[in-house]
Amino acid sequence: MNPRIATRLLAVASAAALLVSATACAKKEEPQPGARTKVVLAFSAWPGWFPWQIAQEKGLFAANGVDVELKYFENYLDSLTALSTGNVSANSQTLNDTLISISGGAKQTIVLVNDNSTGNDQIIAGEGITGVAGLKGKTVAVEQGTVDHFLLLLALQKAGLTGKDITLKALPTADAAAAFKAGQVDAVGAFAPFTTTALERPGSKAIATSSEFPGAIPDHLVFNATFVADHPDEVQLVVKTWFDTLKWISENKDAAIEIMAKKAGVSAADYKTYDAGTTIFSREANLSAFAPGTSTANLDYQAAQIADFLVTSGLAPTKPSLDGLFEPKFVKAIAS
Repeated sequence: MNPRIATRLLAVASAAALLVSATACAKKEEPQPGARTKVVLAFSAWPGWFPWQIAQEKGLFAANGVDVELKYFENYLDSLTALSTGNVSANSQTLNDTLISISGGAKQTIVLVNDNSTGNDQIIAGEGITGVAGLKGKTVAVEQGTVDHFLLLLALQKAGLTGKDITLKALPTADAAAAFKAGQVDAVGAFAPFTTTALERPGSKAIATSSEFPGAIPDHLVFNATFVADHPDEVQLVVKTWFDTLKWISENKDAAIEIMAKKAGVSAADYKTYDAGTTIFSREANLSAFAPGTSTANLDYQAAQIADFLVTSGLAPTKPSLDGLFEPKFVKAIAS
């Protein structure tokens, strides 16, 4: 396994262990009668997570009586670390990144499917590279150990290649997209809205996208497992707020796009191009995904497949346990 990944996973595991120890030793404060515990909810740049910005700006958390501190991370990897080390209550993150964190010792619970990536995660190459096979011997920038590194490895495997056939340049996604645009690397793995930056390079095009791997990149609301056990009412109200937000978006589409595009740092016109590449999940789609099954549409099946891939590709040191990972009761409690 790449030593950089191993070091990060060890650090996350150590921090998580220290957090558990400190929590056990600390005197638990008794909450005031009727008071709710604050939820620190993290998110980063992704079309399926920008609705949280609407929930905040339109007062939908407050309307449901839940105290939420919304925390935006410019760097997605930092949001993963924040949840794993207990610095936030919940994070918006992918299934494969959640499994990597669990493999490193974190205790996390998925309570909601925000969306599936259906094209907004992309491997983008410069002029003259017409397919993934053309990446052999090339330099590819990607945020190492996260979602688009995962997509890159899937695409390479499909083309009969491995990570050893390329030179990987590890950069945060925003920097990776900028480096590709500037012609410093041959290709990049990026997600929207950073794909917009990458595609500004003349002659560039997507040579692989998440649409080719159905169900491989589901995006979730993931809580610290202890928080779920201790504060189920707050978790329930956050999940309710999500579906209230989707309703608000359906009734105020233009205003919603303006809010989300502003947070993404792109024009409303550019933001609209992300629509097909991110499939937002309804309550019914959530329930179907949480149901046990034997297809990529079922989270338990997909998680088992991803877990095997993470180990064989070196992205995780050991196969993570799926016990207690999925908790559908909060979505089930939402009125249909």
